[in-house]
Amino acid sequence: MHISVQEAPFDLGAELTRFSDSGTDIGAVVSFTGLVRDLPEAPLQVMEIEHYPGMTEVALRKIAEQAQTRFSLGDVLVIHRYGRLAPGDMIMMVATAARHRKDAFEAAEFLMDYLKSRAPFWKREITAEGAAWVESRSEDEDALSRW
Repeated sequence: MHISVQEAPFDLGAELTRFSDSGTDIGAVVSFTGLVRDLPEAPLQVMEIEHYPGMTEVALRKIAEQAQTRFSLGDVLVIHRYGRLAPGDMIMMVATAARHRKDAFEAAEFLMDYLKSRAPFWKREITAEGAAWVESRSEDEDALSRW
C-alpha cells in the first residue's frame, strides 16, 4: 500500500509502471487520475487545496485499508496533491491491483467515492471574479450509499 500527500507533481506513467509490478497473482490493475477542470461560468485561474498534515495521511490510509479488505486487493495506491494547481494539472491518482478485474474496478470506484466525500481536503477556486470554497455536493454523498 502506498499513500502520498504531496505538493509536487507526480509522473503518472512512472507511478503506474511501478504499481503494476504487484506480483504474479495479480490479474488486473485499474487506475484513475483526477484533473483540475476549468469552470463553465468563469475561467479558473487556480485551485488551492489545503489539508492537515498527519491527519490527512491517516484518513487516506483508513479508506485504502477498507478497500483492500473489502475487495481482496493485492495492492492500493493513493496520491493526492495539495497547494496551488492550474486547470489541467493532476490532482490525484488511485490505482488498485486485484486477482480479478471486477474487484479492481469496484475498489477504484469505492476509493474515489470515499476520497471525494471523506478525505480531509479543502478546495478553493480562484477566478477573475474572486475566490470561493468548493462546497460538498449531495451527489457525492449519495454515491456512498451504494457501498
